Amino acid sequence: MAQPESKKIFFENLSGAGKAIGVLTSGGDAQGMNAAVRAVVRMGLYVGAKVYFIHEGYQGMVDGGENIEEASWESVSSMLQVGGTVIGSARCKEFRNHEGRLKAAHNLVQQGITNLCVIGGDGSLTGANLFKEEWSGLLTELVEQGLIEADAVQKYSALHIVGMVGSIDNDFCGTDMTIGTDSALHRIIEVVDAIMTTAQSHQRTFVLEVMGRHCGYLALVSALACGADWVLIPEMPPEDGWEDKMCEKLSANRAGMKRLNIIIVAEGAIDRSNTPITTDTIKDLVVKCLGFDTRVTILGHVQRGGTPSAFDRILASRMGVEAVLALLETTANTPACVVSLCGNQSVRLPLMECVQMTQEVQRAMDGKRFEEAVKLRGRSFENNLKTYKLLAHRKAESELPISNFNVAVLNVGAPSAGMNAAVRSAVRVGISEGHKMFAVSDGFEGFSKGQIKEIKWADVGGWTGQGGSLLGTKRTLPAKYVDKIAAQMREHNINALLVVGGFEAFESLLQLYEARGTHEDFCIPMCMLPATISNNVPGTDLSIGADTALNAIVETCDRIKQSASGTKRRVFIIETMGGYCGYLASVGGLAAGADAAYIYEEPFDIRDLQANVEHLTEKMKTGIQRGLVLRNENCNENYTTDFIYQLYSEEGRGVFDSRKNVLGHMQQGGAPSPFDRNFGTKISAKAMQWVTKKLVETFRKGRVFANSEDTCCLLGMRRRALVFQPVVQLKGETDFVHRIPKEQWWLKLRPLMKILAKYKTSYDVSDSGKLEHVVRNRPRESDVSAAM
Repeated sequence: MAQPESKKIFFENLSGAGKAIGVLTSGGDAQGMNAAVRAVVRMGLYVGAKVYFIHEGYQGMVDGGENIEEASWESVSSMLQVGGTVIGSARCKEFRNHEGRLKAAHNLVQQGITNLCVIGGDGSLTGANLFKEEWSGLLTELVEQGLIEADAVQKYSALHIVGMVGSIDNDFCGTDMTIGTDSALHRIIEVVDAIMTTAQSHQRTFVLEVMGRHCGYLALVSALACGADWVLIPEMPPEDGWEDKMCEKLSANRAGMKRLNIIIVAEGAIDRSNTPITTDTIKDLVVKCLGFDTRVTILGHVQRGGTPSAFDRILASRMGVEAVLALLETTANTPACVVSLCGNQSVRLPLMECVQMTQEVQRAMDGKRFEEAVKLRGRSFENNLKTYKLLAHRKAESELPISNFNVAVLNVGAPSAGMNAAVRSAVRVGISEGHKMFAVSDGFEGFSKGQIKEIKWADVGGWTGQGGSLLGTKRTLPAKYVDKIAAQMREHNINALLVVGGFEAFESLLQLYEARGTHEDFCIPMCMLPATISNNVPGTDLSIGADTALNAIVETCDRIKQSASGTKRRVFIIETMGGYCGYLASVGGLAAGADAAYIYEEPFDIRDLQANVEHLTEKMKTGIQRGLVLRNENCNENYTTDFIYQLYSEEGRGVFDSRKNVLGHMQQGGAPSPFDRNFGTKISAKAMQWVTKKLVETFRKGRVFANSEDTCCLLGMRRRALVFQPVVQLKGETDFVHRIPKEQWWLKLRPLMKILAKYKTSYDVSDSGKLEHVVRNRPRESDVSAAM
């Protein structure tokens, strides 16, 4: 299906000819840095610039020589899936001194480098900005010392800086997510999930310390993702007397038949007096007060290691391309900027504005202005904290508002990872709002049969990390059971409905909305949360479960490519799920470093297939050993996976051989990723608060009556915000025959995959980031980052 053309600005207007770009990684390493380096190198070369590796960060810039090396296309092959940074990183004391920066300037001028892409934390980026400010003075000094010619001052008059934030801590203001944070969350959650099984066996309490320096983001989000009993973060120290409250909470959970306790402590955790709270302090307290068998686990540098997640690869690739575009557009007066993520969009922000706000957070914490520190971290952080408190700490019965409303929650369509986290969140927020919550088993089919029962707070304990659908789900639509469902709603006095599911859930809500004309039982607030690995629901950029599926695809592609290591040249044809939606194939291809991805939305013919084979043949002759091609399961009824495999085998004969793999339902299984757990948890909490609001608004004369469009909505993420959209208004945006939205944002990422695979293509940069300014608490709650 052809997508509407937007006004495009092509690369012809943004030539990099004659420019030299230096790329370095500085400070602590983070997973995804290599993906960023790869994107900068390949995009730079693509637009005609020279690109140089600066090995060992600022130390390599100061030392010069072999540390500054010209990069080639092949030099960044097989880099995407590697953790850490292959070009090295080092903390450099010498660069902090004027003499060190003078040496660095000399080394850059010798190579003609006046464009720097710095990947690091706030310290590294601050150093880059100082270097830019001193640049002209440094060149004058070099002329005076006779180290460079006088005309070099004019030729290299301005140094252009673009930063990307690479840090697992996510402690940089101005971006929703920093490169490496999502991967670090993967490592933490993997450990927590493993620990929970042994803790349950022995009825133990585990105290886990996670990294983050002075930022509690990793601790807070991992606590939200695993349903921890208690979390301690530096931005919001516990109130005085917290020790007794924590022990009461742990004791109450054990009394409620919970066999384990998890306490997560940020490494910078403090109390209200700014005194550090350590894991040993917590352990001693629990043992002394409760006598529980308690163990401490300090995750340490495990969090920095391992392969980058799909999210970090995509983020880093997008940011790397955006950084090169920013460098091409800079002028002598352009301030140093940082490429950031806001919701689902790339933005450019003045580097020092971000740094100054980041420093403000620390000043607020030092001054014990903790509420201010939380707000300065951004709405995303603030919402995480509110959601955690809402879900982790149950109010006493006497504190609950009395609403007398009954709310039913059900899953519809195929199962997807993160559904259970959404249901848990809905149940607990609903109970906190004073509602009686009902769980419906097996979707609308179960609804029609009366498979409805009340669900309590403790019933959903431990659901966050469970894959699939614990409620049970079916694809059956409600139209054929409307009378029976209406009867069950009357019998159980259901006042609102929350549906978690994919395209079938969207169709179901449309049918229920239309049924309002004949059945007043459906004149109640109804909300849908998109949950499908296919990410094919209109009205949202992302769906619960898609990130887990992407990670399954990327991990499998990594293994498949590694299987050919050391053998003859080989191309792998991989089939992905998704129905007619090419999201998994396209975005998975970008994350896995694919050479091509065939999808329904972008029609192709035999000439395109032949061109791809020829492209891979040329690539193999340059020394590349492996090729990767993804195919969406319904991209074309004639060009099947078998056909493409046979075509590549025949046409590549003598140059490479081919293998095929159908990933199948492994994309649907497994434990949910941190992103899906948190995305599901947070949008579900927001949906339940919307339900409460609508119940209050539509309650008249002793009953709920809601028949307007805005009482039957889908909650989706659109660009920078979470938006409630009436389902009837989304009908016009939907291709019902192929079960996909008519416009899909991720199609703009496809040219990136092609560019990074060395295809000549057009890339629409009209929607790329524009320089903005940092605004306190600007809309960040979309959390595309890890939905956090």
